[in-house]
Amino acid sequence: MRQSNAYIIIFSAVLTIILGGLISLASVGLKPMQDMQVALDTQKKILGAVTDLGPEDDVPAIYSERVETLVVNAEGEEVTEVEGEPVIAEKVNVASQYDKAPEERLYPVYKFKGENGEVVSYVLPIYGAGLWDDIWGYIALESDLETIRGVVFDHAGETPGLGARITTIEVQERFKGKKIYDDLGELVAVKMVKGESGDPSIYNNNEVDGMSGATITAVGVNDMLRNYLSYYQPYLEKVGKGKNLEKPEAEEQYTDV
Repeated sequence: MRQSNAYIIIFSAVLTIILGGLISLASVGLKPMQDMQVALDTQKKILGAVTDLGPEDDVPAIYSERVETLVVNAEGEEVTEVEGEPVIAEKVNVASQYDKAPEERLYPVYKFKGENGEVVSYVLPIYGAGLWDDIWGYIALESDLETIRGVVFDHAGETPGLGARITTIEVQERFKGKKIYDDLGELVAVKMVKGESGDPSIYNNNEVDGMSGATITAVGVNDMLRNYLSYYQPYLEKVGKGKNLEKPEAEEQYTDV
């Protein structure tokens, strides 16, 4: 029997409401699991910058035992609350902070502790722009606050096989052992050079091999590292003074790009 137009419209509307409600309930029900997965992925990236993780490693347990966190401002001062609300490093959305002026941002710091409880590495979130979309990651510094222990990079839409190579171990390994200060004590970060020689021996302590066909992505990585290390510099200098780490006077500091 042929149904009236009114019946079809009402039936479609009811069905849409029911399905929409079910989808909303599923989304709400799955949110805790989604949040846990995001937190786990973040913990893996932070730990991945400082240590090699195996498939059997209990990431949350290692993170809880070995990582101590805090949040600082652009002056390197610790921030414990904003507008009466406690500030937690893991809750700071670096992507959202990136939309603010550097002096208004919150900067999480993750301190990786050794077996005796001493801080052996400082892990800093970084964020920037690649060729097509945002890029981000973490840089881990040794306790000397100038030697790179490791990096982890990720991206939203770089070209597969070209700029997207920043996520590969092969590219990230190039940064290990490099210095973020030059011989004069100036913060210069580490620069991916243009082109790709395949010969790491020709680069100085502040350079790594580039990526063929991905110059703009490499420039984005360079800017991201240089800018965020300059943002964290006030904090690093305070920690360095506490550790009695002295560096030569820098001739000039980087400005925002």
